[in-house]
Amino acid sequence: MLIIAVIAYVFAMTMANLSIAYFGPIISPINAFLFIGFDLAMRDWLQIKLKFWHMAVLIVFTGFLSYALNPAVSTIAIASSISFMFASTADWYVFSKIKGSFLRRANTSNVAGAAVDSVVFPTLAFGIFMPEIIILQFIAKVSGSALWAWGINCLQTKSKVLK
Repeated sequence: MLIIAVIAYVFAMTMANLSIAYFGPIISPINAFLFIGFDLAMRDWLQIKLKFWHMAVLIVFTGFLSYALNPAVSTIAIASSISFMFASTADWYVFSKIKGSFLRRANTSNVAGAAVDSVVFPTLAFGIFMPEIIILQFIAKVSGSALWAWGINCLQTKSKVLK
């Protein structure tokens, strides 16, 4: 299960980078809901399974992979890696401090991660502060991560029941 989760995480981040590079800022809210929401929720699950430096390596690796697949995404890949490092750090810190169920911890920490990522990424990637994109991305990331966290929690609960 862990290797599938890591592959899905890398795939989602790479697709997020490539789609932003191809479609530009207009795709950001959709991208944020589908891919970044997944990344935030899966990062929380992986935090339980992996060390912090493993996550850092995965984030940087996806930036390199995005660049290798399409060198035109260099700015996007760099912005993505930097913003997700900051967002993951905020998410990790909040997730570590919150007590309770996985779902409670994930949803609370994902608000912090989504806020950081929503400001840092578009500003670095496009070189301009875009409040409407930031707000839409934040709403999409929080909504998407809540949905993905719920799904991950259901799978995790189901796998415990089956054992």
